[in-house]
Amino acid sequence: MMMWKEMSMEMGNWTTVQEFTLEGFPAIQHLGKVLFFVHLLAYLASIAGNAVIVTITCADSRLHTPMYFFLSIFSFFECCFISAVIPKLLVIFLSGKQTISFPACFIQAFVFVFLGATGFLLIAVMSLDRYVAICKPLHYPTIMNLKTCFLLVTACFALAFTLITGPVVTVSQLSFCGPHVIPHFFCDIGPLIHLSCSDTRSVEMLAFVLALFILLTSLIITIIAYSNIVVTIIRLPSAKEKQKAFSTCSSHLIVLSLMYSSCVFIYVKPKQTNRLDSNREAALVNTVVTPLLNPVIYTLRNKQVHQALREMMCRIKISR
Repeated sequence: MMMWKEMSMEMGNWTTVQEFTLEGFPAIQHLGKVLFFVHLLAYLASIAGNAVIVTITCADSRLHTPMYFFLSIFSFFECCFISAVIPKLLVIFLSGKQTISFPACFIQAFVFVFLGATGFLLIAVMSLDRYVAICKPLHYPTIMNLKTCFLLVTACFALAFTLITGPVVTVSQLSFCGPHVIPHFFCDIGPLIHLSCSDTRSVEMLAFVLALFILLTSLIITIIAYSNIVVTIIRLPSAKEKQKAFSTCSSHLIVLSLMYSSCVFIYVKPKQTNRLDSNREAALVNTVVTPLLNPVIYTLRNKQVHQALREMMCRIKISR
């Protein structure tokens, strides 16, 4: 691949790529219609589940707390996150390889990476919220007031935008002289770097460092927060109090493990050309499985959410 790039650079015979072709999953493309319906159902279920969390959080005054505020913001970002990728994947399953214009490809890459980075920063904020709620319960209403919550969400948004814009713009300015087939089901930074004819060593390292920074920052904050939470829970005198405290954090930890494991596998490696094929399977976990499970995990053992859902369903029946 490097030899091909060097030959192209020496010849100076550049051709401007106007569009890319998303390869999708050629090995199982014969199951396209079946996969289309499976992923369509998963997509609709993810959107519906996350939308329900946002709706009941806004509608029920008992859920107007920092924890549910952050959860509703996270669910909204999940809806946007999967909507940036899954509709194109559904088209690929129906029609095979799918073309995407150069601008649209980089817009998709930016939106996907930006929302993903924001999601990890929100996870760190949600960990801090649980830390304050469990370890400093008397100061919780004062520390995690509405203004603080808005500032934290805004900080996540601004930091992710600042970190992601530079690398995506840098990759978009690389030279692409063919091939134009992206071995993925959406436009992601790694495969795009792989297709460039330019010397990509510096941009590969930049992408690696930023991915490492975002993931490690979020992970370190989460580990510190939950280490303190575990110590505090162990010191609780009542077994019932311990069980209640653990139950409020267990769902968060399940989501964390799914998100970190898939994203570390995809992004935390210096050479973006490695394991591109296996990245597709890991990306499916990140874009299909995790958003589908999030509403279930967060609401399955939550009595407040169950009660709010029941009351909302009753109001809908009465209004009919």
